[in-house]
Amino acid sequence: MGTLTDQQPPDGPVTPGSVPRGSFDALYDGTPPWEIGRPQPAFQALADAGAIAGRVLDVGCGTGEHALMAAGMGLDAVGVDSAPTAIAIAERKARERGLPVRFLVWNALDLGSLAERFDTVVDSGLFHVFDDDDRAAFVASLGATVEPGGRYHMLCFSDRQPGSVGPRRVSQDEIQEAFAEGWGIEAIDPVTMDVTFAPQGVQAWRATIARR
Repeated sequence: MGTLTDQQPPDGPVTPGSVPRGSFDALYDGTPPWEIGRPQPAFQALADAGAIAGRVLDVGCGTGEHALMAAGMGLDAVGVDSAPTAIAIAERKARERGLPVRFLVWNALDLGSLAERFDTVVDSGLFHVFDDDDRAAFVASLGATVEPGGRYHMLCFSDRQPGSVGPRRVSQDEIQEAFAEGWGIEAIDPVTMDVTFAPQGVQAWRATIARR
């Protein structure tokens, strides 16, 4: 089992982009900006349309809302995250809701070591935390676990979002470049991502990408 190295959170006000990757666990002592207590509307819409299917992996699952959403649809769902506190909360939610979801503390850059294959992967706010090198490693990691013909649904901060608060903005071109080999981009849609620090939400991309 792989986990990201835990670090101390930075001093001063915490925003989604001010926390080094691997130090997210401490934020779950409170409510992180991305934890809205329900599925993201952009992903709920996919579920309602039947686009979430088969075996489902929620990568960077936080407290598990999207894995729990999939399990509530009767799907076999697994959630992984590097933050042990988040996983503990997710497991508690699963017990309280009577849903059979497996949650694991795991490194998203080493999904191949799960030795499992999935038809659908959902990613709410993980892709945009990676630097260029880790972004390439993450795409390779996804390739080791998504079935041919399976789909990766990703929700990330968009370069349409003004200002500098929050994580790195991602352009459509960057998404296309990251998934240029071994994948086929089916859609990149402008949507809103709900967050706790902005009642109106933030500008995001929702991408649907098929594994070839």
